[in-house]
Amino acid sequence: MNSQHTSRINDVIFYIHQDISRELPAAKLAEIAAYSEQHFHRIFKQTVGESVHQYIRRTRMEYAANQLMFDITSPVLDIGHQCGFNSLSSFSRAFKATFGMSPGAWRKHDIQHNQRPYLKNAEIAEGYTRVAKRGIPSPKVLDLQPRQVAYVRHTGYDRSIKNAWLLLKTWANAEQRSFSVQYGLHHSNPAWVALEKCRYVACIEIDRPVQCRSVVNQLTIPGGPHAVFRLHGRYGELLPQISLILEQWLPASGLKMAATPAYVHYLQNHFLAADELFELDFCLPLQF
Repeated sequence: MNSQHTSRINDVIFYIHQDISRELPAAKLAEIAAYSEQHFHRIFKQTVGESVHQYIRRTRMEYAANQLMFDITSPVLDIGHQCGFNSLSSFSRAFKATFGMSPGAWRKHDIQHNQRPYLKNAEIAEGYTRVAKRGIPSPKVLDLQPRQVAYVRHTGYDRSIKNAWLLLKTWANAEQRSFSVQYGLHHSNPAWVALEKCRYVACIEIDRPVQCRSVVNQLTIPGGPHAVFRLHGRYGELLPQISLILEQWLPASGLKMAATPAYVHYLQNHFLAADELFELDFCLPLQF
């Protein structure tokens, strides 16, 4: 894959995730990538594996599914507006095409334990059983500062994430940069997105811009109010803990999840630790 194409398309993906409720016309995205619109469509699909319209639609639908399930007080139309839809009918059609039911039916639908995609993985299913017995730790609600980071994108929530971290570590060593402050952005909710399709971003904090952008690029993790949960465990236990926070703590809190990605701040990164143990802060973005 051409590294310049990857870098430019990464800029577009960052722009999309900054605010998925705004208009995202292809002409504007092509301008960000510095391609003609026709060339942009071809390069985006070649780089990402799906068209830009499919990517935006899927991102919005995943966010809508979260909001409908965990924000039970907002009208369906309001959630549709947050996802960039101007009418209830267009939002409902797009949602049903993705999830096989209307937004209203999804909100009432009780996703059975064995329907969650991540529980098809035996190791994660065992982890869910263990962490469910512990309960959810009390969070701190903090106003976090934006973070300037270098990053590598990865598709799939599994041990292959280690490859992204090793690539980022090799780059940091070559650039003589610190590798000590590590973050992971979680774009997808594995409760209803298949693990192999979940989108993850490995990040390290930087003190100066990335000069030569390629598969390693830079972005700003948004700041603002977050619920911060200190979590620990071993491989297979993180996704269940995050799932329990979203399914149980968030609806009971009276707070709403913002449209920016949730992320983790690693104190110990289980993808790099020989014993696969982690300790981290899970940072859930909030809106009031």
